[in-house]
Amino acid sequence: MNKIDRPSYSIPYVISKVSAGFPSPADDYLEKNLSIDKLLIKNQASTFLIRVGGDSMINIGIYEGDILIVDRSLDAKNKDIVIASIFDELTVKRLIFDIRGNPQLKAENPLYSNIEIKNKEDLIIWGVVTSAIHQFIKH
Repeated sequence: MNKIDRPSYSIPYVISKVSAGFPSPADDYLEKNLSIDKLLIKNQASTFLIRVGGDSMINIGIYEGDILIVDRSLDAKNKDIVIASIFDELTVKRLIFDIRGNPQLKAENPLYSNIEIKNKEDLIIWGVVTSAIHQFIKH
């Protein structure tokens, strides 16, 4: 089975929202099935998954072991979370452009310094992170 012909799995989707504040009465019906891949992947041919190693992005909710959904077809803009290659090493960081248009890679953890890009040719953007999958129970 090639990448285009892969099966799509749908799971039940509850129409009511779950309260993150005070509990609310539950509804007894489902709206429809929801396809997780259709929800999370907009451009299948240019999307890949990558697992996070490290804690440099914890202040925006990206943790060690999370799986990132990355779209290579998107143009990286200022403040996007990106997968970047710098000096042949991959990293996930926030892409920041200064007023002169020079890029920096910003960690979202104060224990890490920004990576200043001296030579734009040293930076390769692999893609823009569109979602993170964070599991509470590790198997």
